[in-house]
Amino acid sequence: MTAIPTHMHAVHLTGHGGIEKLVYKTDVPVPEISANEVLVKVRAAGVNNTDINTRIGWYSKSVTADTSAGGADGFDDVDQDDASWSGEPLVFPRIQGADASGVIVAAGADVNPARVGERVLCRTMMQDPKTEDRFMCWTMGSECDGAFAQYLKVRSSECFAINSDWSDVELASIPCAYSTAENMLHRIGLGAETVLITGASGGVGSAAIGLAKRRGAKVIAVAGASKADAVKALGADQVIDRNADLIAELGTESIDVVVDLVAGGVWPSLLEVMKRGGRYIASGAIGGPMVELDVRTLYLKALTLMGSTFQDKVVFENLIGYIERNEITPVIAATFPLDQIGKAQEMFLAKNFVGKIVLTVPQDDA
Repeated sequence: MTAIPTHMHAVHLTGHGGIEKLVYKTDVPVPEISANEVLVKVRAAGVNNTDINTRIGWYSKSVTADTSAGGADGFDDVDQDDASWSGEPLVFPRIQGADASGVIVAAGADVNPARVGERVLCRTMMQDPKTEDRFMCWTMGSECDGAFAQYLKVRSSECFAINSDWSDVELASIPCAYSTAENMLHRIGLGAETVLITGASGGVGSAAIGLAKRRGAKVIAVAGASKADAVKALGADQVIDRNADLIAELGTESIDVVVDLVAGGVWPSLLEVMKRGGRYIASGAIGGPMVELDVRTLYLKALTLMGSTFQDKVVFENLIGYIERNEITPVIAATFPLDQIGKAQEMFLAKNFVGKIVLTVPQDDA
């Protein structure tokens, strides 16, 4: 193994706000690991909605607009006290990055030294080390530093060996988006049913298509008209324009399961197209977090509404297996070097792509 340097390249988030809050630095101390941690040399890191949501403080209840409204410049009305996944104030500077693929280069005293040299993926939604409550989140790049750096420290138990011929970029497209999608399908118990997936061209949506097809589902995807062919190529059985009238297109009581990443104004229509006894699960609200609910629709149709954030470890273990058996296919839209993270997020916010944007991390001091 190459000697570990004392300092590294990394992107510091210096506060809640616009893209200018992301500062690329070349003199950040390499993290020191504790007894149960490993040091990972990061090779690639995906770009996700949660990176932007955390930067702009969108998780604060003081924000009611959609992500895009403040994605580039931030919001003026953010309450700093609840603007993170955990609802606790974020500590700055913070190294973001929810997707980490790389190689273990050092192991703590309580970790098997044979782990050094393993190619790994790190879990995005980790168990909070302060509690055994399975619904308490410890999120990569929010509650702890993440993958927008040359080196990352993480508990060994949250770092998974991977045996695959996929590239580093392809592997880095998986942790956040695919675990979010797989967790939704796992929690809702999706089988060989008809599922409606909103926001289907994004990282989580495109992942959900492949994962739902793997489970034998009929997939109806909602996406922009310009992306319909690309989304169909991912395996969707039908693609509906996101501006279309869902009820007119599908009819009422036609959908078993709704996997929703958008919410916003279309939300009441999602409940109308669900069958009696249908199940709905959400893990995003890029169209806006505030929705209108007719409670009569909820109880008269005996619907189940579920949220999805924290993930049981089996979800990530399943993903590792899917990759190693080539049961899923990564979808890469673009790559940028780490020092161009601002341009990568600008492309992400424009939403003129299908799949994942991934950052490549410099492997030396150049």
